[in-house]
Amino acid sequence: MLKGSTILITGGTGSFGSRVARHLMEKEPKEIRILSRDEKKQWDMQRQFPDFEYLLGDVRDATRLAVAMEGVDYVFHAAALKQVGSCEKDPFEAVQTNIMGSYQACLAARRAGVKTFVALSTDKAVKPVNAMGTSKAMMEKMVCSQNQKNCQTVFCCVRYGNVMGSRGSVIPLFLDQLEQGQPLTVTVPEMTRFLLTLDQSVELVFHAMTQARGGEIFVRKAPACTIQALADTIRQRAGQPDYPIKITGIRRGEKLHEVLVNEYEMQRVSEQEEFYTIYPDDRFQGEWTPQPLGSEFASHNTRQLLPGPELESLLDAMGDPESFH
Repeated sequence: MLKGSTILITGGTGSFGSRVARHLMEKEPKEIRILSRDEKKQWDMQRQFPDFEYLLGDVRDATRLAVAMEGVDYVFHAAALKQVGSCEKDPFEAVQTNIMGSYQACLAARRAGVKTFVALSTDKAVKPVNAMGTSKAMMEKMVCSQNQKNCQTVFCCVRYGNVMGSRGSVIPLFLDQLEQGQPLTVTVPEMTRFLLTLDQSVELVFHAMTQARGGEIFVRKAPACTIQALADTIRQRAGQPDYPIKITGIRRGEKLHEVLVNEYEMQRVSEQEEFYTIYPDDRFQGEWTPQPLGSEFASHNTRQLLPGPELESLLDAMGDPESFH
């Protein structure tokens, strides 16, 4: 499917872009383009992947997007403002990038005749309580609505939980605190988060690209754990089971538990072994029958990982967080 194709990754110098690049090279594409704002990160990535085409630019810039999309077959739209605290402080910036920037990317993809456009979203878009989650929820609605407009491009979204080892996530924070001799900062011990490796996140994107018909949101089933269990496992792996922990309290814009599929979306879900597919409302015609209101898929009611071998094996699968910086 990807052999001989041209692929664009917006926000491609981030954690996802670096990892998906390795997988894409195995597919023998004609060209991989990286569009991002950070010159330093592009320079770092270029040393690792010198054969890629690197474009400096912002998804807010329609002209630059038009250039980036020329001749592109597939788009992975990963460009976003994703730090909860930053978006709470400057919510309009989240609107400009996560909503309007995504809209500009969709328009450019349609005009360029892109085959498939996959946008990356987050569990924070479900029942959002912060600016970042709200902007991502609107991004999902806007991206999935593109397929109502008789275009040839297939638009869909993928929705992630916590991607282990990605920039700004809790595991690199804990490891940095250990290295600096600082206490591990746990907001609320019973807070739960989904856990997904970067490789699993890439698998979800490829699943979406091959299965999408237009307007779907794809979710990978994932286990979860409490922040306390994660901190305990990291302390044990470091050989310091009694390393100090500092309870800081829940932060502005945070939820105690995250949701990947809410109870209303469960009415229009198709379940596979490892994935959920959330279909758009207009698919429920003919053979599609809405299901009864069901239980949401949330971080407190999925399979819970306790400190021990299973959680440690997930940390091993994460790889070296330093490679994601």
